[in-house]
Amino acid sequence: MSKLGKIDREFFDRHVAPRLGATRNDVAVGPKHGVDFGVIDVDGSALVVATDPISILPPLGLERAARFALDLILADVAVSGVSPSHLSICFTLPETMTDEAFATVWETIHEECEDLGVAVTTGHTARYSDPSYPWVGAATAIGVGDHDEIVRPDGASPGDRLLLTTGPAVESVGLLSTLYGDQLELSADVVADAQQRLEEVHCVRDALTAAAAGPVTAMHDVTEGGIAGALNEMADGAGVRFAVDHEAVPLRPGVAEVCAALEIDPWAATSCGSLVIAVEPDGVADVRRALEDRNTVVAEIGRVESGEGVVVDGERLEHPSVDPSWRAYAELAAEADASDQE
Repeated sequence: MSKLGKIDREFFDRHVAPRLGATRNDVAVGPKHGVDFGVIDVDGSALVVATDPISILPPLGLERAARFALDLILADVAVSGVSPSHLSICFTLPETMTDEAFATVWETIHEECEDLGVAVTTGHTARYSDPSYPWVGAATAIGVGDHDEIVRPDGASPGDRLLLTTGPAVESVGLLSTLYGDQLELSADVVADAQQRLEEVHCVRDALTAAAAGPVTAMHDVTEGGIAGALNEMADGAGVRFAVDHEAVPLRPGVAEVCAALEIDPWAATSCGSLVIAVEPDGVADVRRALEDRNTVVAEIGRVESGEGVVVDGERLEHPSVDPSWRAYAELAAEADASDQE
């Protein structure tokens, strides 16, 4: 297991996958590496469920931090093509979080859930002595749909085309430049461009839009391990090869400069808000048009072939062993702490 970030596939296969509690016939999709949601059959309907931690970063501004945290939670259901409809949420608040701060976070979550049609059905909220920002709880999102309409991240087939929304490292660059922009040896204009990337880290509506425009065969949000990780997980899960054109991958303003300054490989860095989407050839134009109508950046970056793994311009692309944004975050945070103590 890596010291930071999600457990790797080897640890999952060895320690988690063989020990999943009771065997039940109503579990249609259980825990699987690279698949961010489960599916339960309830009287013929598909109950899609996903759980994630809640991350609140006050320096982003509490409203923006709350929207970011909620989108991350709901996205794992949305990438199934099923609209999230219910939310169970648990807050383990640090003592330093005031009533007023939590009220702002909760009001933002309520408004966004109301707009998306998501009902909060149960939860738990309390302060404890040990928790600290940003990890202040966890939540489970639920959606109900038809089994045959579910989009799985491992559903790609040879002949499908690959689309990418937004681009690599958008989340990493947006967060790091916003939290530590004054520590980056870059021009003010570049830092400002990089900070704007935080406006692109929401993908719930994009995922639902793409699935509705379809036919979408597979979809995966780009989190830890970046697009390199997402592409490998999708290809490995489906038992196919992804052939990607490097030049076709969109790179948003400020991303290249910040990644170079921090010695981050943008393809390996987390990029919540970006989606890798496999689409049948006759659906590519419709999916692109639907996303572009939302002003979402989207590009066709490759195709699905018989074989295995991911190749970029003919060269094998491996799954990153660790997300480099973790190191950059730790180093910048340490520099900021040292500066505050001087």
